[in-house]
Amino acid sequence: MRIMQIGSIVVTFLLAPLLPGIITKVKAWFGGRWGAPLLQPYYDIIKLLRKNVVYSRSTSWIFRTSPAIGLGGIICAVLLLPQGGSGSVLSFQGDMVALIYILGIIRFFMIIAALDTASSFEGMGASRDVFFSLLAEPVLFISMAVLVKNNGSFSLVDLLNGSGEIWGVSTLLTTASLFIILLAENCRIPVDDPTTHLELTMIHEVMVLDNSGPEFGWILYTSYVKLWIFCSICVQVILPTEGLSAAARFAALICGILVCAAGVGIVESAMARLRLTKVPQLLVGAGALAVVAFLFSSKGGL
Repeated sequence: MRIMQIGSIVVTFLLAPLLPGIITKVKAWFGGRWGAPLLQPYYDIIKLLRKNVVYSRSTSWIFRTSPAIGLGGIICAVLLLPQGGSGSVLSFQGDMVALIYILGIIRFFMIIAALDTASSFEGMGASRDVFFSLLAEPVLFISMAVLVKNNGSFSLVDLLNGSGEIWGVSTLLTTASLFIILLAENCRIPVDDPTTHLELTMIHEVMVLDNSGPEFGWILYTSYVKLWIFCSICVQVILPTEGLSAAARFAALICGILVCAAGVGIVESAMARLRLTKVPQLLVGAGALAVVAFLFSSKGGL
């Protein structure tokens, strides 16, 4: 089992940059284009690691240490996440709360790093990110509460064990809610457009305008692994793998994560970015789905 745990971590860190490549390919296919290479995210990170870092004179140690803290935090998050029935390296009762707060710490340091640049544009993006996370994090907690109510445990190993009924109302509603949070937390359309360069409409991208070189590569890689974590959670909630071997569970999980990334690409191809005033309505809607799922969730419920 320990070998499977180490193998799942290695696969996560190796394949995480593949997800944005799949999303880009799917969007290009829908647009009738060839698009960028599937491995373009890997090329971007390698290119950034070869460059030098440039710091603004207005920044302090907060700006310089934030990328490293984000990278360290996302590594800890992966160690907490069970994948494919192999369990997690760090597992304990309440580790789901620890996972959510680790992701919150990563966001916090990114926000204060953006404010540390003394840039009005980056401050604007940071304020938007704080506001949207204020709406998204309660939805994530409610969705986890549904899983706790269904499984009777506060450990991610038990919550994401692949034993839930795929056609259960609470499971489907929870998955839909988590998928919306996936789009919001990873700054994807319709919440944010990661490919835009118009400062007045940017959220995440405007916060990292001053980053460069290897540190910007760390930020990109952290975002890729974060996307993998949310895709993994969504897939493990709805994918029934009970009765399969650990290797078969992990293989099914990898396929599910790749399909989830393709689903993100389909969503981004089918709809445009929402106006900023409409994003809170989307997140409140996700919260409503999670609340309804909680009402349905019980051992004798639907």
